[in-house]
Amino acid sequence: MDVAVHVYEISSLLPNDEKFNLIHQIKKCAVSIPSNIAEGSGTNSDKEFMHFLGIANGSTFELITQLILAKRLNLVNEDLIQPTINQLVEVSNMNFSFQRALKDKINTKIGKS
Repeated sequence: MDVAVHVYEISSLLPNDEKFNLIHQIKKCAVSIPSNIAEGSGTNSDKEFMHFLGIANGSTFELITQLILAKRLNLVNEDLIQPTINQLVEVSNMNFSFQRALKDKINTKIGKS
């Protein structure tokens, strides 16, 4: 959730002419990540949870791409963007680890390894 708040702060620094383009996409992804993790945690099965974690990971990589684009277009300072990108990579790594753990749990339940 902290990453989403920080991304909203960063997006407020982007030029207004990006309001309906890059800013909209950045905010949408920033909200999608914690929202899908939360939605997945409220499902009735590990398989459904894994599905929502996958969506969250897709949004994470999409957001990283958009932040890199903003940086490369010189719309925002690299010093401001890079820590957020680093946090997003960490979120993605934790998410992938959790997905693997859920997959192992599912496979154990059905007798696969």
